[in-house]
Amino acid sequence: MNVPALKPSRESAEILVHPAHSVGGFIIDDAGREVAITEQMIQQACEALDRQWVAAQPRFTH
Repeated sequence: MNVPALKPSRESAEILVHPAHSVGGFIIDDAGREVAITEQMIQQACEALDRQWVAAQPRFTH
C-alpha cells in the first residue's frame, strides 16, 4: 500500500509552523481548560512514542 501523505518531502518541511504556534486542535487539561495543541507538543509526543516503541512479537509459533 502506498501512502504518499506519510512520506517526508521538502514541500511539507517548508510549511512547518513555529513550534509554539497552535496547529488547530485543543485538549482539555485537568482543570477543564482548553489548551491549544502546538507543533512542539506533537513533536514531544512523537519522540516519546519513538522511545517506547518495541517490535511486535509473533503470537503463534508453528
